[in-house]
Amino acid sequence: MQTSVTIKQALNASLKNQLTVINQYFLHARMCGSWGLEGLNSQEFKRSIKAMKQADEIIERILFLEGLPNLQDLGKLYIGEDVPEILENDTRASNEVIAQLREAITVCESEQDYVSRDMLTEILEEEEEQLDWLEAQQWAIENTNLPNYIQTMMEKG
Repeated sequence: MQTSVTIKQALNASLKNQLTVINQYFLHARMCGSWGLEGLNSQEFKRSIKAMKQADEIIERILFLEGLPNLQDLGKLYIGEDVPEILENDTRASNEVIAQLREAITVCESEQDYVSRDMLTEILEEEEEQLDWLEAQQWAIENTNLPNYIQTMMEKG
């Protein structure tokens, strides 16, 4: 099924963001794991897998629309050097993903591609949940102090 170039560009922009955050979350997971922060390692790893599944959905949709998914274009990775910076950088990336998804949803709506719109809306909801989690972690650090927060992240779960 063919669609407009605008839809394919919007979907590829969404794909670019998902491919970027896969790498960022995965590296952050492994950094946290090496620091003994199994709770953060687990959360970041799960998030990277979720981003991979979202990227797969977008790839499938682009192919269905007879487009070519661009897996070579990646955005800038924001890599943190400590826990607060990791959370801050993930928040920054999440906000960028959310902004782009909203733009892509608007494009899909204007082009009357409601299937792509619905798919991107589901991804947007998951991204907003991730952003809520990140903001809650930053709040916890501010209100319990970093050493106490880090202690809670040493165990999985």
